[in-house]
Amino acid sequence: MQPSERIDLFYRAFQRRDGATMASCYTPDATFRDPVFELQGERVGAMWRMLCERGKDLRVEFSDIRADGDRGSAEWQAWYRFSKSGRPVHNVIHAEFRFRDGLICEHVDSFDFWRWSRQALGPTGLLLGWSGWLRNKVGSEAARSLAAFR
Repeated sequence: MQPSERIDLFYRAFQRRDGATMASCYTPDATFRDPVFELQGERVGAMWRMLCERGKDLRVEFSDIRADGDRGSAEWQAWYRFSKSGRPVHNVIHAEFRFRDGLICEHVDSFDFWRWSRQALGPTGLLLGWSGWLRNKVGSEAARSLAAFR
């Protein structure tokens, strides 16, 4: 499968909340990083399965898939209610991929954490979303949630 086809498959699975198919798009030693998570191996797939299972109101759109050789990228957006606050979130994300043997071996998602935290956490995010402290706190809570899910 070509990298652009793999990216398309990945996001179409995300739209269906099919975490198992998303996980199958990665090499066993893949890495994933975004402003909240930093994962490797089976934890990458577990994160997507968790987000898909828990995201009952999740809506995902993707566009601008690009691929050249062993690298690719896409733009995607997610709409959902943040479970801890019940607040609506619209997150705008840029994804970068590296491929090996037709599978994703490295995936980096970039988004404006302060923008996200203002939506998800309200006043706390507005006041502290720029800080490393809040980013670390959210990351620690996400890691605990993933560990409990696994």
